[in-house]
Parts: sequence; structure tokens; C-alpha cells
Amino acid sequence: MFLNLSLHKKLYAASGELLLDIDFSMSKGEIICVFGKSGAGKTTILRMLAGLSTPDNGNITVDKEVWYNSTQKINLPAKKRSTGFVFQNYALFPNMTVRQNLEFACKNKKRVDELLQFTGLVNLQGRLPDTLSGGQQQRVALARALVTQPKLLLLDEPLSALDMEMRQDLQNLILKINKELNISMIIVSHDLAEIFKLAQRVLVIDEGKLINSGEPSKVFAHESFSAKFQFIGEVLEINKADTIYIIVVLIGNNLIKGVITKEESETFFVGEKVIVGSKAFNPIIQKMDTRKLSKRIKNIWFPKSS
Repeated sequence: MFLNLSLHKKLYAASGELLLDIDFSMSKGEIICVFGKSGAGKTTILRMLAGLSTPDNGNITVDKEVWYNSTQKINLPAKKRSTGFVFQNYALFPNMTVRQNLEFACKNKKRVDELLQFTGLVNLQGRLPDTLSGGQQQRVALARALVTQPKLLLLDEPLSALDMEMRQDLQNLILKINKELNISMIIVSHDLAEIFKLAQRVLVIDEGKLINSGEPSKVFAHESFSAKFQFIGEVLEINKADTIYIIVVLIGNNLIKGVITKEESETFFVGEKVIVGSKAFNPIIQKMDTRKLSKRIKNIWFPKSS
């Protein structure tokens, strides 16, 4: 395995004392997303990997190199760990241009030139961060995290503050980085559509414990969901129309309407994330739940485009 991690740390959450007890491994080039409610310990896992926070005990081994081992009293400082860290708030130096932000992390001008080209920032390299859009700033943050050629890229809700178009653009860049540079990534995300698009595996964290892990479609679906095409949608409306109910689901920028019964309407709620798929030309929509509660599968119809 590329990474092996077993860590324990006492945390203090809003609900009181919390014991973070986490154990997992990952393969080279894998993308893992960490999912869970706020205060579950997700960001602390990234910080302990990066050397920004010290566990109470445990061990971290990356590419056969021991980064932390409480028994052997090994704790490499952050600067000696081959990680790149991308924060939600970009964390760019406001008085430095795009190029200077990258050069601050790496003095190799050839490498900086390569990353500017790879991330599409060549035309923006002379600009200051506050003259860039949020998506452009996060692209700079990604480039800066990559400029030192890290073995492990850590991303803490990097796209949550961006609009849908920017988010999709940067998701594609993250997949490009993973594929072409073969960099292993651990991403904290609350966005289920993002997790389905990016992750080969998702870790569900609750109150400091790993309660589920696996492929996103198997973790979040209530049972095996074998539809050939799968999309993540959000329930926008549930309206009564005569004796039936209409459910409206948003997938990307597209709306899908489905007919459900009164009893079925009571199992969905506005804002809920659902899986929409198609099997044998029969579209279906399925509830999602991290704890795999009750299952509901509904037939839906796709309105003809006008």
C-alpha cells in the first residue's frame, strides 16, 4: 500500500470531548474523499497527515517512509513531508503575483513554467490574487500545492465556495492532475455529486470514527444500484397535482420531473440528495443516506424538451 494510517487524537467538539480513532490505507494514485458532518474530525485527519497537527499516538507511513510513529518517537516536520495542501480559503499571498506565489514554494523556474501551463494560468501569472475570480484563485492554490511535486495532495473542501460552473471546471482539473501526474489525493467534501465524480473510494466519518467506506455508489445507495447511467440530483419541489404528486429533481442545470403517490411523497424532502439512473431504458430515482436507512425506489419520467 502507498499509505497506511492509524491515528488517535482527543478533540474538543461543540458537543464535548471527542476521540478521533481512524485507521485506513490507500493505493498509489487513488482519490479518496472524506465525508461527514461538521466537527467529525475530517480536517484534523488532513492536518495530521501534513504534520500541522500532532496525534496523541499512532503511525503514518507514506510510500514506505515513516512520517509519524509514536512508539518509535518519529514525527517528521511538515516541511519534510511530501504533501501539498489546498485550503478552502485559497491561502494565497495577497501582495504576490500568481507567478510569485508559485516561486515562493519552489525556486525552480522551469517547474513553475510547467505548472502555469498545465493549470492554464500562463495569461494570469502577472496578476495579484484579489484581481482573480474565486475559481482562478483556487486554480493558483492547486498549482502552488503541486509545484513541489508532492507524493500526496490534501484538499480541504477546496471547491465549496465556488459556483457550479467553476466547481465543475476545477473538478476536471483535479481529475487531470490525478491521471496525468499520478498523484494520490485525499479530499474533504460535503458535496455528494463531487464525491461521485472524483472519488474511487469514500470514507464516512462520524464522531471521530470511520463508520463506512467503499465505492460512493455502494456507500450512499441503500442497496446495490446497478443502473447503467447514474447521476446525483437534488430534490427542488414536491407538488400535488390532482390525485398525484410531482417531484422535481435538479441534475446539473437540468430539471427532471417524476410522478409519485402521496405515500411516496412523504419519503422525500426538499434539498435531499438522490441518485437518478437508467436501467433497461427505465429511469429510476433512489434515496441516499450515509447510514443506509430505509430504501425507496421510484419510477420517474423525463419531460420532452420543448
